[in-house]
Amino acid sequence: MSTTLQASATLAPSRDLTGAAERFAVVRDRVHGRLPGWARELVPATAVGFAALSAFTYGVDLVLLGVGFDLLGLPYPVAVTLAYAVALALAFVLNRRLNFQVGGHVGRQTARYVLSVLANYALFILLLASTLEAVGVNYLLARLTAGACEAVFMYLMMRLVVFRQRR
Repeated sequence: MSTTLQASATLAPSRDLTGAAERFAVVRDRVHGRLPGWARELVPATAVGFAALSAFTYGVDLVLLGVGFDLLGLPYPVAVTLAYAVALALAFVLNRRLNFQVGGHVGRQTARYVLSVLANYALFILLLASTLEAVGVNYLLARLTAGACEAVFMYLMMRLVVFRQRR
């Protein structure tokens, strides 16, 4: 294989994608293509996919929280923790397979993801939201602000650290 073909093969995602991954990529890319030109230049297609998958997994998180707390009668801390853990695991799997379409060592990716989630929790959920609330920002606005920062942070961590493509 020529050096050029080898280089392009290592940079491009695998072409033996499942039907679901192919369909997701088509829809993601269509939505990305409808962004205004300046936004298309600024926002990668994988950010659009990340946003869609994050919205879906947040919904799963809320449904599981309701099932655990309301239907099963689990204590709130247990129900929220279980729902959050399942949603995070689902987000990892869906982003790995559908959005970033990467192979590689899943154990290393999982470890990097867990460290990213822990850093995200400490930096944004605890530190930023708590600091904003402590200086007088309404707690909901503080949490929404922290949530926006979380989204950007987690996308960047997934793209640049968790699922980074070696060149």
